[in-house]
Amino acid sequence: MWLTGETTSNHQGSVTPSENTSSSSYKDILLERFRSSDWVFLTRFCFLTDFGHLDFRFRYPKSRCCQNILLYFDDSSQWPAVYKRPEKNCYQKEAVLRPENNQVINLTTHYTWSGCVVRTHTNVLSCVGGRSFRSVRERWWYIALSKCGGDGLQLEYEMKLTNGQSFWTQHFSADEFGILETDITFLVIFSMVFLLSCYFAYNLKGRQLLHTTYKMFMTAAGVEVLSLLFHCVYWGLYARDGVGNGSLKILGKLLFSVSFLVFLLMLILLGKGFTVTRARISHSGSVKLSIYMTVYTITYVILFIYEAEFFDPGEVLYAYDSPAGYGLMGLQLLAYVWFCYAVLVSLKHYPEKQPFYVPFFTTYTLWFFAVPVMALIANFGIPRWAREKIVNGIQLGIHLYAHIVFLIITRPSAANKNFPYHVRTSQIGILLSSPKGGEGAESFPHHAYGNSSFLGDSQPNFTELFSIQSVSLS
Repeated sequence: MWLTGETTSNHQGSVTPSENTSSSSYKDILLERFRSSDWVFLTRFCFLTDFGHLDFRFRYPKSRCCQNILLYFDDSSQWPAVYKRPEKNCYQKEAVLRPENNQVINLTTHYTWSGCVVRTHTNVLSCVGGRSFRSVRERWWYIALSKCGGDGLQLEYEMKLTNGQSFWTQHFSADEFGILETDITFLVIFSMVFLLSCYFAYNLKGRQLLHTTYKMFMTAAGVEVLSLLFHCVYWGLYARDGVGNGSLKILGKLLFSVSFLVFLLMLILLGKGFTVTRARISHSGSVKLSIYMTVYTITYVILFIYEAEFFDPGEVLYAYDSPAGYGLMGLQLLAYVWFCYAVLVSLKHYPEKQPFYVPFFTTYTLWFFAVPVMALIANFGIPRWAREKIVNGIQLGIHLYAHIVFLIITRPSAANKNFPYHVRTSQIGILLSSPKGGEGAESFPHHAYGNSSFLGDSQPNFTELFSIQSVSLS
């Protein structure tokens, strides 16, 4: 991870990383903020047990000597004992450190290890040095600056925090190890799922069975692929230079949320029987769905804003560990109750659809509960130094499970007893314009599946194109 300029931080946090701090107004604002404080938090990084290293370069006017780099670790007697502790002054915050462990770097020529020299032509102290980190486990380190009892801080700095020299680890904090490899793996798998869904869609279209719900599934899978692509590009750039492009990460998160919302809407619609037992959703049902999805979307937006504006980089937090995150979990459980009711009503009126709805309901019951359970485990059961990489893998695994299950139970094969569709897309318009009106115009005839030979055909059977057979099951 690279940090340069008057102020900067890691990609998770407080200040935007930048390698170009030429904006004078930007500098003035930050210098003024530093002058008003004698103790300032810069960034955090999770170092490996044996390969962690910090390289730094600091510059500040000699007249403002002497300033210090403070290195806290995540023990309860260190960082938690000083951060957000307004009752403690600068001296008390320094007192918890152990100088014998080289946790205080005095940026002065009197401290050899700081590498400070005076540039006589500018009367500036220039300090170039580094530190290696050793610990019994992966540990969070927090870097702060101090000048106790003085007139505030004023300095420029550049820091490089690394874990070894490998492309896959060098610039990554230890809690991020494996994210790039995981995202690449899931990108390949989701791409295969999407291509397979396109192949199935081609067959379904030829049979006049490419319904709206299947198109929604394809949309969710395609957007998921784009999300993973942007995440892979972001992490790839970050692995190369330690900075990356934050806009790509935000775009990837947004697309991930869009994919989730489209898939959730599809599940509720299928539960209500849309394209399986009925041609359309009632007006009241459409209004309820619109309100629910609007609330869900707004809550997601609030979560993004909350994460960007209120998450403190001095604390290791998780997106669901916030009011908006708990709101999303509540909405997920509410969606499950709605899903249960919709499936039960559909089965009551169309018991012949049990081969589809029973596995559909069972498998997606697990999916509905997976996200809240994962969030609670992440908040209370996963160590903070391992949380991000573990949660990333679990979350992608949950999404992959949902997509593969749907692909299996909707595969357009004559041997597939779960296949949900039996009315062709060309027949839906006839149903909606039926003179019966009311609910009868929305409901499909009772038929478990289409003609078995029809399901095996690659082309539509034009003799049945404009007819709807009503077959009783014995």
